Amino acid sequence: MSTHPAALFGIDDLLTDEEREIRQAVRRLCDREVRPHVAEWFEQGQIPARDLARQLGELGVLGMHLDGYGCAGLGAVSYGLACLELEAADSGLRSLVSVQGSLAMYAIWAYGSEEQKREWLPAMAAGERIGCFGLTEPDFGSDPAGMRSRAKRDGNDWVLDGTKMWITNGSVADVAVVWARTDDGIRGFLVPAGTPGFTARDIPHKLSLRASVTSELVLDGVRLPADALLPGATGLAGPMGCLNEARFGIIFGAMGAALDCLETALAYAREREVFARPLASYQLTQEKLADMALELGKGLLLAVHLGRRKEAGTLTPEQVSAGKLNNTREAIQVARTCRTILGASGVTLEYPVMRHANNLESVLTYEGTAEIHTLVVGRALTGIAAFRHG
Repeated sequence: MSTHPAALFGIDDLLTDEEREIRQAVRRLCDREVRPHVAEWFEQGQIPARDLARQLGELGVLGMHLDGYGCAGLGAVSYGLACLELEAADSGLRSLVSVQGSLAMYAIWAYGSEEQKREWLPAMAAGERIGCFGLTEPDFGSDPAGMRSRAKRDGNDWVLDGTKMWITNGSVADVAVVWARTDDGIRGFLVPAGTPGFTARDIPHKLSLRASVTSELVLDGVRLPADALLPGATGLAGPMGCLNEARFGIIFGAMGAALDCLETALAYAREREVFARPLASYQLTQEKLADMALELGKGLLLAVHLGRRKEAGTLTPEQVSAGKLNNTREAIQVARTCRTILGASGVTLEYPVMRHANNLESVLTYEGTAEIHTLVVGRALTGIAAFRHG
């Protein structure tokens, strides 16, 4: 009798009945609406984002960790488990939900005015409106403080100019949360789609996150009223607070991709015969499977532990960095090792392993590269910041 990798560590014993039910509900949606089609979406480089957003909204997944304004107000572990199941289907799907809930919605929820919250959050929670988050620029990703996007006062209005790059949901978004430099520091603005001077173009030729909308945002003299400003955020603390929310979801999500790869490799190794024996019966194969199960289990334990800290209000940004660094790094190694077990079959879209591996190349990099999170952990350990020199 075989043991499921998560059962090896007794992960379910750490969860409440409600958390397990939420995980199952998201898994059912993915099994029904995503898994039968996602290989084709990946191959074609497209995803029915609006249809999926509405279904995810009906399930209550969008902004599910926020309170009020149509949001479910569930705990951090419940949200994390939803991210795990979404990314087990495809990283692009988890990215859609993460950007919607933890970046765009969270920015409005945490820093917006009451009017902004009422205007946008209920419709976004329902999946009727989609948001994106414009922080990264073509020349400024890991160093957002150097951003060139500018917002200037003109009477009572703001005029925005700049370019944002690698923006998930960009071309399908109804509103963009755009961060720009002002005379008072970096501020956030709500830019509705269709505003004159604002355009979003999809980025072509991606080899990763193909079942995801990734765009370039261009702001050319975009005029906004005074009430487009997010009043509660000044400086980089605003967008960094949003990014910490998104990074938390990745800690769970990356383990979902790893789990899907490992389950696939286990099933394949049991059925595939090599020299008249199941591939799973060979010692080298079992060593690979055991090593991957250990890293998966440790990553899941870390994710649940950090989720409980988040629920208790004791989670620190350094702990989020440690979780994101560890789990993305181990997840991509699991995907690569699973590919070796599947052999040539592992490079086709008949199996999800290479798709996950390609996606994890992006997940390893976005919301803070592995190098940046390494330096965050290094700063925590030494008390010395190695980000800048001179």
